[in-house]
Amino acid sequence: MTEPITVVKRPIEVEAIRFAEDGANWMECLQFVDDSKCEIIAGSDGPGSEHARIYTLEGVMRCEPGDWIIRGVKGEFYPCKPDIFEQTYEEAANA
Repeated sequence: MTEPITVVKRPIEVEAIRFAEDGANWMECLQFVDDSKCEIIAGSDGPGSEHARIYTLEGVMRCEPGDWIIRGVKGEFYPCKPDIFEQTYEEAANA
């Protein structure tokens, strides 16, 4: 039986944009992702209830206002919840 090993994620730089809590920066998010890979869906509860659908390598994922959108090392996009983002990423020194 193979035993599990402990590994550390390699440090890589990726780009990310935060989908504003009020959804106000939806145009910037579309420009970042490329509108062929992302749709902004108007919320039924009026302004500020928008969400995004991001076409990822694993399928369509929902991105809520406040979530981060990350461009991965192969140019792929995916959403990330704020708490996971804060635990996993920090701003690059050259930013």
